[in-house]
Amino acid sequence: MWLRADNRLDARQAAVIDLGSNSVRLVIYRVEGRAIWTVFNEKALAGLGRDLPVTGRLSTEGVEVALAALHRFRTLLNGWGTEEITAAATAAVRESADGEAFLRRVKAETGLDVRVLSGEEEARYAALGVLAGDPTAAGVVGDLGGSSLELVRLTDGAPQDGATLALGPFALGAPRPLDIDRTRRAIEAELGPVAGRFRARSFHAVGGAWRNLALLHMEMSHYPLRVAHQYEMSRSDAVDVARFVERLSKSSLESIKGLSKKRFDTLPYAALVLEAVIERLGVERVTISAYGVREGLLLDAMSPSVRARDPLIEGCEALTAVRGLSLELGAALEAWVSPAFGQLPPLFASRDPVLTAAACRLADVGARLHPDHRADIAFEEVLRAPIAGMSHAERAFLACAAFARHSATATPPEASTINRLLTPERRQRARALGAAIRLGCDLSGRNAQLLPNATLSISGDRLLLKALPGWEDLLLGEQTAKRAQTLAAALRLRI
Repeated sequence: MWLRADNRLDARQAAVIDLGSNSVRLVIYRVEGRAIWTVFNEKALAGLGRDLPVTGRLSTEGVEVALAALHRFRTLLNGWGTEEITAAATAAVRESADGEAFLRRVKAETGLDVRVLSGEEEARYAALGVLAGDPTAAGVVGDLGGSSLELVRLTDGAPQDGATLALGPFALGAPRPLDIDRTRRAIEAELGPVAGRFRARSFHAVGGAWRNLALLHMEMSHYPLRVAHQYEMSRSDAVDVARFVERLSKSSLESIKGLSKKRFDTLPYAALVLEAVIERLGVERVTISAYGVREGLLLDAMSPSVRARDPLIEGCEALTAVRGLSLELGAALEAWVSPAFGQLPPLFASRDPVLTAAACRLADVGARLHPDHRADIAFEEVLRAPIAGMSHAERAFLACAAFARHSATATPPEASTINRLLTPERRQRARALGAAIRLGCDLSGRNAQLLPNATLSISGDRLLLKALPGWEDLLLGEQTAKRAQTLAAALRLRI
């Protein structure tokens, strides 16, 4: 069971300023234990590295755009302590002849101390970012920025063996129109010597350009859930969308709904790099990570005990905790529900206990909503919540469980979306789990201390609800009987 000894959220605010080769960005986070929430996100596409391959220096125009953005960011962070702000620069500043002069100007004008990450550090933090978003991630991480591509292997939950390659769109020739054959040769010359070190079936793609490719694939395949994080593409699907983009003109890209207009010059280059990575590394599955270097810096700053927690369970707990309700109820529900659901065949392999724990933490997610609408709103909130540590199928499962927690209706909202993401067996299990949580909440009056005085179990084809001696009155009442019948029906058991 996932329960912290102090049973409270150790929350703090943290700001990360990221001076990349293409964008300069400020993200303000709320860090609640292992859960990371974005509070504010603003970027300026300065293109600091746009002229680097030709001049060896930062873009003159980009420097002014970046400084204007940094002045604004410093103002937004007025009153923040230096220990709460992390400012980091990557490839463009690292490799330019005038990078140090630029940072001295940043310090003089804004007071910000900017740390320049080495290529190895950038790769490591990108990998830690992927782990911040999915602690089960394994394979190879690729972080594509404006000037470079960082590759790093994930082994046993830790980054191993990183490399920095000059494969960012600016390094390959952007914003010039893409010359496919010439650029493919340049990619092969850079990627070929290290490809053997990073062969892997699973590839975790980090960076805005590759997220845009994923969003395009969602549009082309009519994918119903517009959540980039943990979106998966097979080898053939990823190659198809990459080749589609490679061959499009800028005007054709501009006509596609949902693509970032500021990436039209670089997106074909990013597509060609992704295709080459897939082919040379033997990739069979591409998973998009919305987490990267910034989140990796946050994860690295956490204590080992906090890092060891599960981000999905912590995120679900935090989503409910912000409503000022009990932090104890979720853990108590988990302890109460798990014996019965542990008897059922697993539907998510080793992940079933984690999903049960997460669903229990969401028990009060609709507590302050109007009772006529809370089931639908809770479903929508969970389905698209910015919580890490879950696949799209798991996201749909938890949304269905949250819906069933508040409604006995068999069909949740967005049925077509759910039917595409979940098998009938998983849909039924989510309904049953939500019904069990509803029963536990109503049985105990949402009192975590009372819940252990009753037990839930399965014996053969029967669902058993019992009270400890002296607590038999807990089982009285029409609503308790009704909730138990709903759960038994969802599990296809007698009571």
